[in-house]
Amino acid sequence: MQREIARDGTMISNFAPTRRQILRQLGMTGATLMSGSALADSLVDLPLAGGPRQRSITTAFPQKRPMILQRTRPPLLETPFEAFDDAVLTPNDLFYVRWHWADIPTEIDSDGFRLKVRGHVGRAQSLTLKEIVNELPRVELTAVNQCSGNSRGHFEPRVAGGEWSNGAMGNARWTGVRLKDVLDRAGVKPGAIQVRFNGLDGPVVPEAPDFMKSLDIDHARDGEVMIAYAMNGEQLPLLNGFPLRLVVPGWYATYWVKMLNDIEVLTAPDTNYWTATAYRIPDTPGANIAPGETEVNLVPISRMVPRSFTTNLADGARVPAGTPTLVRGIAFGGDTGVGQVHVSTDAGATWKPAALGSDHGKYSFRQWDTRITLSYAGEHLLMVRCTNSNGVAQPVTPNWNPPGFMRNVVECTKLVAVL
Repeated sequence: MQREIARDGTMISNFAPTRRQILRQLGMTGATLMSGSALADSLVDLPLAGGPRQRSITTAFPQKRPMILQRTRPPLLETPFEAFDDAVLTPNDLFYVRWHWADIPTEIDSDGFRLKVRGHVGRAQSLTLKEIVNELPRVELTAVNQCSGNSRGHFEPRVAGGEWSNGAMGNARWTGVRLKDVLDRAGVKPGAIQVRFNGLDGPVVPEAPDFMKSLDIDHARDGEVMIAYAMNGEQLPLLNGFPLRLVVPGWYATYWVKMLNDIEVLTAPDTNYWTATAYRIPDTPGANIAPGETEVNLVPISRMVPRSFTTNLADGARVPAGTPTLVRGIAFGGDTGVGQVHVSTDAGATWKPAALGSDHGKYSFRQWDTRITLSYAGEHLLMVRCTNSNGVAQPVTPNWNPPGFMRNVVECTKLVAVL
């Protein structure tokens, strides 16, 4: 198995294990989520809009190192931002967690699990994990999974919803099978319009809508959408969707259904709440409107937009004046690859290109680095901007919308140069 060396010298898995290793891992049936005991092992200040707000650091969840706790039921766990400086792949035990409903299985019987494929198909399927692993072609893809509301806590004015900082995202090498191959095995009939996906999680009250998402049939069969059974060379953690999750590269994570167990081919547009009503954004550039603006046409959120971050220097970091200082970080192009990354130390008056690290595929994080020299003592504003391979660049003005979605403004870091 090939491996990647992280910045701290440790080794991380970079390629998928063999089928035998996968099946052996899938024999493990999960773990208890949490006992409901005290969660606050320590506290951290998140630099959100309006000033820092404290969040707990928790170790109460299985298969996870210390994570920033946003909510317990359902679990919302944010990746500590320093993890993004370690390597291009986000470790499984630090990968963020976001669920919509609290009724989540705490154990899954791997042998008894079935993935159903039904609806407008010629041959309905009920696939075991062994059949999926052994009988369908294996594919691998490195892709960013990012919550639609990542960075919501930075919106001004504030909006409702989980106040994530910038850690509701992660980058993994996903291993699994093409959704197209699964659908072809079932034989999609002419007249199919959409494909709907459901998982093992459920609402906590009967009248609440089950979480389901849909893709247009052509998108579902494009050969890139996949069903993953491993991430970063190991089985999916329970909280990240074990034993199967949908991977929709370049699209926001609301479509990446976890604990996937049901695929239904539809002959009419999906009218379920989570597709037809929820996760809708203003049909404007950058999904941007003025606070209080009404009468705006709404469309479903879909493709991600470019972002970039500085990872080795935090806000308020002190650096030597007049001496070259290494600056590094990560970028991703959203629904395509990274074209360029530029940095500025003069509030955007001038920009210089950064060097790009290895290309792990157009949907992956890409590391970047450069050296800056701050010529005088005092405060400076470091800015980083990604332009994707389609020529779309991050804006210098933040967007705003009521759900707090799709933030991708140029990120700024205050540095203090000292003599």
